[in-house]
Amino acid sequence: MSNNDQQIADDWAAALAEQASDEGAQPAPLEELTDESAPIGDDERRKLDTILDIPVTISMEVGRTQISIRNLLQLNQGSVVELDRVAGESLDVMVNGTLIAHGEVVVVNDKFGIRLTDVISQTERIKKLR
Repeated sequence: MSNNDQQIADDWAAALAEQASDEGAQPAPLEELTDESAPIGDDERRKLDTILDIPVTISMEVGRTQISIRNLLQLNQGSVVELDRVAGESLDVMVNGTLIAHGEVVVVNDKFGIRLTDVISQTERIKKLR
C-alpha cells in the first residue's frame, strides 16, 4: 500500500470514528406499517375485476407543434418537423389522452420501451380532468 493510499485509509478511519462517537445523532423512531383496511367482499371484488379488464390506450408523446394546412400539405419524405421539446427532455406518457407520467426511451430486445421517471399524482390528474 502506498503512502497516499495509507493516508486515504487513515482519513476514512478517522472520519468513521468521529461519526461513531457523535453523541448528538439519534435514530428516528418509526411507526410500524399495518394494513387497517377492511377486507373487500365478493361484490366489491367482482366490481373491481370488471374495472381492471377495461382496455385503455397508452401512448408516448415526444412533442407537439402547430403548422398550417399549407405547410402540412408540403411535407414529404425527408421533411423535418420541429417540435416544442428540447432534445433529451422527458416524454409524456398518456393513457386515453390524459397525462399520467413522464419517462425516457429505452431499447429492450430490439424494441422501444419507456422507463418512467416521474408519475403524476392522483390529485394532479383529477385537477386536469376538470
